[in-house]
Amino acid sequence: MKTAGPSEAKARRGLELTPFRGLRYDPDRVGSLAAVTSPPYDVVVRPDGLHHLQSADPYNIVRLILPEAETPEARNAQAAATLNRWRAEGVLTTDPEPGLYVYEQRDGDGLLQRGIIGALRVSDPDEQLVLPHEDVMPHVVADRAALMLATSANLEPLLLTYPGDGSATATADLIERTAKTSPVLATTTEDGFHHRLWSLTDPEDLATVRTDLAGQQALIADGHHRWATYRRLRAQHPSPSPWDHGLVLLVDTARYPLRVRAIHRLLHGLPVTDALTALDGLFRVRRIDAALPEAMEALAEAAGAGNAFLLAGDGAFHLVDRPDPDLLARTVPADRPEAWRTLDATVLHSTLLDQVWHISEDSPAHIAYIHDTAATVEKAERDGGTAVLMHPVHEEVVRDLARQGVTMPRKSTSFGPKPASGLVLRAFDG
Repeated sequence: MKTAGPSEAKARRGLELTPFRGLRYDPDRVGSLAAVTSPPYDVVVRPDGLHHLQSADPYNIVRLILPEAETPEARNAQAAATLNRWRAEGVLTTDPEPGLYVYEQRDGDGLLQRGIIGALRVSDPDEQLVLPHEDVMPHVVADRAALMLATSANLEPLLLTYPGDGSATATADLIERTAKTSPVLATTTEDGFHHRLWSLTDPEDLATVRTDLAGQQALIADGHHRWATYRRLRAQHPSPSPWDHGLVLLVDTARYPLRVRAIHRLLHGLPVTDALTALDGLFRVRRIDAALPEAMEALAEAAGAGNAFLLAGDGAFHLVDRPDPDLLARTVPADRPEAWRTLDATVLHSTLLDQVWHISEDSPAHIAYIHDTAATVEKAERDGGTAVLMHPVHEEVVRDLARQGVTMPRKSTSFGPKPASGLVLRAFDG
């Protein structure tokens, strides 16, 4: 009989979701649970959104995930001091027993998402247990790593998905049964989403989840930089240590399909007129005299036939499509699958940013990534830059490329709904 090699034995460990003692807000010490939550750190539109959240409640989680100070070192020290103070004051308290957390999000349009929050073992890429589908920016990973080190905590869960497809029915049934009981937390945030949280501490329930997940493979839906941070910090600390695990939300998309939206680009210092002039003869450009919803519909229609983008920032919308084939042949790398080479994000980064507009995607001074469509347009018009609005890619394409080990250009997709930050944290002394 063949003996499994080291890599095969390691791969068979599967996903391992570990209970932890959650750190949660005491509802009696804050204005409301909704007022202390926030979108994930990279979704907050700064500075407007940051200041709005700061004013919502003096204990809003943004003071931990996006601290403000003159230097990175001062920001991280401030976050650590704030976290310690809130814990000493009883604003944040540690649950008495280790557990996993069932988390539900529901909006007014019928969308329902349920999953399980826990501390996931940080695996190596060669185990192919947690699949990334986007590249990361080293400076963001360094920033998140410094913050986690300073606070000794995972302040917000990243979002992972797995296709249960009938193979994780025991966990699915457990989640459904749990959702019929009284939650430990319930709130409605200003975006209209209803959030509920339950704690799972029964040993049989925890064993059910552990057994079911052992055969699953997860896709990073949101949180590539935080997963890269988890891997970086685990490598820096001898095992066993708290850094062997990272806080995640796992959602079975066979039961609860996610929404996939685009992440838009804001190009600082590039007026729309200059951006359009550079496209002359390389792309077809048409002015769209319509409101934003109608302009986005025109983008969706054009994207069905090939690469297409919508530029804004001068009070109008400009549909950019039908790239010159010779231009693509010269600028898009040929050593990747066809599905990757034809992505809008690939053409944007390899062709438009690199070769036409000569903008570095690594420089926050030149480019920003914004999830909200209207906010991207408004900031471009206010700042004199160019908004590049994108059409979302299909989830099947994302998963297929991830399984091939091919990463998409950074910030290519926005899966949702994303878990709200501030509902449960993981502190390493808990």
